[in-house]
Amino acid sequence: MALILSFALAISLSTANVVQEMTPGINIGNTLEAIPTETSWGNPAPTLAYFQGVRAAGFKSIRIPVAYTQYSDSEFKIKPSWMAHVVDVVGMARKAGLVAMVNVHWDGGWLEPTYAQEKAASKKLAAFWRQIATALQNSDDRVLFAGTNEVMVKGDYSQPKPEYAEVQNRFNQVFVDTVRATGGKNTNRLLVVQSFNTNIDSAVKFNAAMPHDSAKHALLMEVHHYAPYNFVLNEKSTIWQWGKNATDPKATDTWGNEDYVDAQFQSVKTTFGDRGVPVILGEYCVALKPNYPGMANYRDDWMRYVTLSAVSHGIIPMVWDTGQLFDRSTGRQKQPELIKIIVQAAHTP
Repeated sequence: MALILSFALAISLSTANVVQEMTPGINIGNTLEAIPTETSWGNPAPTLAYFQGVRAAGFKSIRIPVAYTQYSDSEFKIKPSWMAHVVDVVGMARKAGLVAMVNVHWDGGWLEPTYAQEKAASKKLAAFWRQIATALQNSDDRVLFAGTNEVMVKGDYSQPKPEYAEVQNRFNQVFVDTVRATGGKNTNRLLVVQSFNTNIDSAVKFNAAMPHDSAKHALLMEVHHYAPYNFVLNEKSTIWQWGKNATDPKATDTWGNEDYVDAQFQSVKTTFGDRGVPVILGEYCVALKPNYPGMANYRDDWMRYVTLSAVSHGIIPMVWDTGQLFDRSTGRQKQPELIKIIVQAAHTP
């Protein structure tokens, strides 16, 4: 790649300071990972103005989900034009002063953690990361790589079978080994691995032993939080209230409230953070239900509390956004009050 990313920085990014330097973060979702093209899910191609608007609002980092399959051939060779575009987008994020985290996202769901799929999936995963890491190997240390995203067996949202967790752990190892082998600044770059389906309980149960890494203290664990499901994501549910301020028991779920959030984050803090492995909350958000206009207040309560609890447990919060928070062309804030809630919660002592 002809494009080289290099920026003068006051301090190097490390596992010792990554939480402070990346908190809070945001996702540029439904964009580079969109299928079949970058703009298919309603967002324009990224602009520098967007990244500058995100940084000006108080966010310090951005997660860049990316799909590669539709831009690759049968031998997993990624089109040079797409790879150059990914490098350019990372460059815009860095120019705006954001720490950038690049992943291989859902990408059609080909990365299933089963014995039957493992060999073929590992070959493809290694081929992609060899190219991504090589294209970005001269990027400064404020560019992180995240190997996978929500790896699961289609339709199975239960706790993983030992097989699934075992194969996902080997996917993590393939990712780490492949990136390190590309050399240059990738020798010591911070890398992010995931539990099965980014589930917190699975991380604690199956991922306490992190992948072997030739670099010292250079791995992070990523989890996601979308609970309780009926409040957060289930658009058909009549659950629209959450937390201690809820007034209607029929509109409130019986689990997933403040104490649950704290317990979840404490468990990953104990398992990873307290052992020197920083934790990234790579996605969290609430989808509003139009039939319940009062839900916005509880959405705000949830966003505030999850952000605050993550930070208080030493976890990097990166809110999932698909274009609701910022104008993707200009960087204008579309929901300034919600943005303020997230940023202020992230900076509350």
